Amino acid sequence: MAWKRKNGSGSTGRGADEEEKVPRGHVPMVAGGGGVDDGEEGERVLVPVRLLSDPSVAELLDMAAQRYGYGQPGVLRVPCDAGHFRQVLDGAMHRCGITSAA
Repeated sequence: MAWKRKNGSGSTGRGADEEEKVPRGHVPMVAGGGGVDDGEEGERVLVPVRLLSDPSVAELLDMAAQRYGYGQPGVLRVPCDAGHFRQVLDGAMHRCGITSAA
């Protein structure tokens, strides 16, 4: 799974992170940083679609919907720090039998 720290240089228009191709079967998400409107950045990760049905990941998605709503612009942001998100995804990958490429 590829992690990348987002930079703040592309605040207007499309930044380099948004223009990168997302591999088939993955969803780009951002963990850490602040909310949608406060300008803080986080870490971007490509999450395998298979992990979205894992109960721990689904709980984070529910929290994101409650905090930011369903109309988030751009990449899906999850309301937790990057370290916690890594732990959740590592556990989900283990339960789904996916090995990490990193």
